[in-house]
Amino acid sequence: MKRFYPIVLLITLAWAASLKAQQNVTGPPSQPPDPLLDVPPMPEGTVSLIGGTVKSVDQVRDKLLVRVFGGKVLKMAFDERTHIYRDGAETTQLGIHKGDRVYVDTMLDGPWVFARNIRVETSAIVADSTGQVVSVNRHEGTVSLRDSVLAQTVIFQVDDKTSLRRDQQPVSLSELTPGSLVAVKFAPERTHRGVAREVVILAAPGMQFTFAGKVAYLDLRSGILSLANQADGKTYDLNFSPRRVDKLDALGVGSQVTVQATFERAGYRADSVTIIAPPEEPMR
Repeated sequence: MKRFYPIVLLITLAWAASLKAQQNVTGPPSQPPDPLLDVPPMPEGTVSLIGGTVKSVDQVRDKLLVRVFGGKVLKMAFDERTHIYRDGAETTQLGIHKGDRVYVDTMLDGPWVFARNIRVETSAIVADSTGQVVSVNRHEGTVSLRDSVLAQTVIFQVDDKTSLRRDQQPVSLSELTPGSLVAVKFAPERTHRGVAREVVILAAPGMQFTFAGKVAYLDLRSGILSLANQADGKTYDLNFSPRRVDKLDALGVGSQVTVQATFERAGYRADSVTIIAPPEEPMR
């Protein structure tokens, strides 16, 4: 019987080596994610780009307040899933400071607006600008503009070579009034730095507009509605009263709506909101 011991020992050692190799390949059995310790999956849905200025950063609660054009302040949440860049280099939440100019890719994550990507831009070089006219000095040909992204006043010159347009039609400097929303392109030449080569009046106080598209953001308490307009692919922030909404119970993020609006110095005021289609039911 003793001559069989080496054979049994070899079989036992081979079986143990095979079991160990299998464990190394397959690894330990997978465990379900821990809701308290593991990072939750990225939310699904439409991504909206929001630009503005950082009003405050809560490093403890991971919350960010961003002031966008028109004075509206949006509260956003961020966490380990968020990618943060400062002038193109990836950084951490400590790279976000009050007063920074930011562009944020946002998504709805339950009741919160979640920041998927945060890009901080500190460059002070102005290539073009969009904002609201503060004042116009026609005698000197200067315009003061409240830049919607920089959140500061930009003063530029208008000369006889500056193209002024509204609704694709040329207009005179007299049509440029305080409160108007404009897009400005500056001269690239160093000798003409600060001179506007093109000024497009996007909206002037009292102008009427028709928007149609999907609701991207909705706050019934504050009366704020963000609409992704189908005509130009831009998102507009509208102030509205629930009393002016047809079928209010069908209004929600994702609703297809048509809005008749008037531009005021404080922004766009929705005179009527018509629901074309309610939000789509999520697929299960």
